[in-house]
Amino acid sequence: MSNKGVSALEEVNAYVFRAGELLKLSKDFVKAFSTSERELIISIPLRRESGGIDVLTGYRIQHSSARGPRKGGIRYHQSVDLDEVRALASLMTWKTALVDVPFGGGKGGVTVDPTTLSVREKEEVTRRWTRTMVNILGPHRDVPAPDMGTDAQTMAWIMDEYQRINGFSPAVVTGKPLGLFGAPGREEATGRGVIGVALGALIKLNKKPSEIRVAIQGFGNVGVYAALAAQEAGMKVVGLADVSGGKINDKGFNVKEIVGKYKKVS
Repeated sequence: MSNKGVSALEEVNAYVFRAGELLKLSKDFVKAFSTSERELIISIPLRRESGGIDVLTGYRIQHSSARGPRKGGIRYHQSVDLDEVRALASLMTWKTALVDVPFGGGKGGVTVDPTTLSVREKEEVTRRWTRTMVNILGPHRDVPAPDMGTDAQTMAWIMDEYQRINGFSPAVVTGKPLGLFGAPGREEATGRGVIGVALGALIKLNKKPSEIRVAIQGFGNVGVYAALAAQEAGMKVVGLADVSGGKINDKGFNVKEIVGKYKKVS
């Protein structure tokens, strides 16, 4: 997520210090938010379906609890490393503060290609991550959520494993299935939020949605709902891409038709 030669955390902190200058805050004060409160790095032994054992690396970075329990997703991806998770945890602190919700910032991850995991393997990784992290998680400590490579089922496993140790506690994660105390609208919230922000920017720029052409990079949970919301708002979606490739249509795609044919959304 960083530019070449600059680490992800350095990139985030550059913006943090710039914001501090604009707000006329002392550098010492801002420096306190340039590092994390707590970092936990763990090893996760995983028995593969082949019978072999891989040892994966897992992370939970707790950047700040100044405004409340830390909040942030957990991602499974082969590119996940300590620097990336630190940067994302910091960004969560600023995101929750910006929208004025009573949470701090945190982020988790496991360095693994989720497409190589069977359902059993993914569940085992998730439950082992949860058992090792259990003493730093909780509704009043740190609340994970889905991110890249994880979903509502992953959150259900985390909740179940946490509750097995600590008792009934559905608030330990967000992004759960609706049948397990999940919130309606959570699945599409991020993608629709992207377009909500874009519409707000258009008002500032005195432009109409019908004047805007949109390209969506990534057609997973966020990209699908962003594309749908863009079309519903009157924008023309001319580009769609995911890990397998992309397509351009100057006349605009019928996003709803594409989603109905290739994607399952609730």
